[in-house]
Amino acid sequence: MRQFMPDHRCRVAIVLAALSFLAGCGGAAPAGPPGGRPTPQVTVVTLKSQPVTLTREFPGRTNAYLVAEVRPQVSGIVKQRLFTEGTLVKAGQPLYELDDAIYRAQYNSAQATLQKAQANSQATRLAADRSRDLVKIDAVSAQDNDNAIAAFGQAQADVAAGQAAVANAAVNLAYAHIVAPISGRIGKSSVTQGALVTADQATAMATIQQLDPIYVDVNQASSEWLHLKQEIDSGRAQSGGADSPAKIELADGRTYDHEGKLQFADVTVDPTTGDFLLRVIVPNPNGVLLPGMYVRALIDEGVLAQGVLAPQQGITHDPKGNASALVVNSAGKVEPRVIRASRTIGNQWLIDDGLAAGDRLIVEGVQKVQPGMDVKAVEASGASNPADSAAASASPAAEASVADAPGSGK
Repeated sequence: MRQFMPDHRCRVAIVLAALSFLAGCGGAAPAGPPGGRPTPQVTVVTLKSQPVTLTREFPGRTNAYLVAEVRPQVSGIVKQRLFTEGTLVKAGQPLYELDDAIYRAQYNSAQATLQKAQANSQATRLAADRSRDLVKIDAVSAQDNDNAIAAFGQAQADVAAGQAAVANAAVNLAYAHIVAPISGRIGKSSVTQGALVTADQATAMATIQQLDPIYVDVNQASSEWLHLKQEIDSGRAQSGGADSPAKIELADGRTYDHEGKLQFADVTVDPTTGDFLLRVIVPNPNGVLLPGMYVRALIDEGVLAQGVLAPQQGITHDPKGNASALVVNSAGKVEPRVIRASRTIGNQWLIDDGLAAGDRLIVEGVQKVQPGMDVKAVEASGASNPADSAAASASPAAEASVADAPGSGK
């Protein structure tokens, strides 16, 4: 009994001390809000409507403005090449000299034949004039007079034929001296001195290309054009049409110094790809662009009068590419939205449906909220608010479909 009492008192003292400590801690704990958790805070961007320039980026290839393949129009041996490969030539500049001996001989022969016909025509004309005077006094018969007049007409026809033969021989003689049909840069020569060339041969002797200005040919999907046309027909967008400005990006990522313009859109859709041709004409004074180069063209397709742009970080996509977003409604609760967005402009989505001006889109804190929850919305400001950036119509726009856009795997 003497050994039990001290141990019992010690245990009781320890228990009372522990209860006192717990009671003190419990009294210091603040009372939490209903539900036991604080109201989460999210960052939102209030969407605005603004004019948006619909700019689309297309891959394309450069093509020469004019192309002329130099071919001989008469046959002969190449006597001399009169140009330097790879240089600029002007229209009418001599390029090749062919051996023209046979064509010069034909020209001289035609000249001699013409002179003979002209002399004969002079003699028959005098004979016809005398016959007309003699038939009046019955010195010659009417038949002889008719024959003299007919002979003069035949002589005149021979003169005309001789003149045509001379002109033909002169053309062939001139064709032996091959000149540049257009101005531009000439490529390599496929023939050398001493080579035999034939009239209208399949292989060109050389090719001349005019490179200033130059064409950039791109292809647009017909489905994209139909969507744009629907926007234009509904009045939401204004068509850019021909002469729309186009910026060119080179293969190394640099922006080309000179801005081009849309020249025309083809009227035929390629049945194998579903695309049709767009042709952009671009100044090329320094010869930076060469035929066959890969470039990217940013073409202004039109202007959307009341476009709504949403930051990409506020839009999520499921594995099928369906887009959705979370907004804070007027009651301060999280509300889900199913949206349609056809393209990106810079770092923002252009909203077709599901969001409107005035909606508060959640851009930060999406992971900690659920639909229907009460949240505290804080407006993004400064550089963190994409809505405060420069107007989309004044900045380059890189666009893509919903399925191909960056962040589609969110």
